[in-house]
Amino acid sequence: MTAQDGERRRIERNIHDGAQQQLVALAVQTRLAEALAGTDPEREREMLRGLQQGIQDALEDLRDLARGIYPPLLADRGLAAALEAQARRSTVSVAIVAEGVDRYHQEAEAAVYFCVLEALQNVAKYAEASRAIVRLTALGDELRFEVEDDGRGFDPTATGYGTGVQGMVDRLAALGGELRVLSEPGSGTTVIGTLPGRP
Repeated sequence: MTAQDGERRRIERNIHDGAQQQLVALAVQTRLAEALAGTDPEREREMLRGLQQGIQDALEDLRDLARGIYPPLLADRGLAAALEAQARRSTVSVAIVAEGVDRYHQEAEAAVYFCVLEALQNVAKYAEASRAIVRLTALGDELRFEVEDDGRGFDPTATGYGTGVQGMVDRLAALGGELRVLSEPGSGTTVIGTLPGRP
């Protein structure tokens, strides 16, 4: 029963942090395309091609999830490559900087991957940012990620964690890690996660 409950929670987190986030990004892109409709036919066609590709990517991720597999690119090439692929789909400009990051256990890589996706989705939905930087760093036996944006920021003491951020906290805590959110109004937000674990 405990194993089944744990697996159900894992699948729920992966749906929320993966396919659901992709679909939210597609919804945002669809609204942008609608706003552009009739004004710039070439740009419209370009956006529609991007939406078609995004839908195809989301379908592939859902198929992978249905088979119980985490993203193939993450499995094959690791965090930096998988996050770079996601960054290209983002509605906000995202740079990925990886310093000394090797391969880690599947659970650690999946936790970081889905936490970064959640953080980037929050940037796209709430931050009103023009750019974000994702930093992956190996510090001794610790794997660390940072997602920093140049958005409007907020007061963390006055705003509780939503289900997305709480899911990130839970995901990292299950592996002995922790999450911090640093922000203040007008100064952007930085989400920092750390996980113990050897490459």
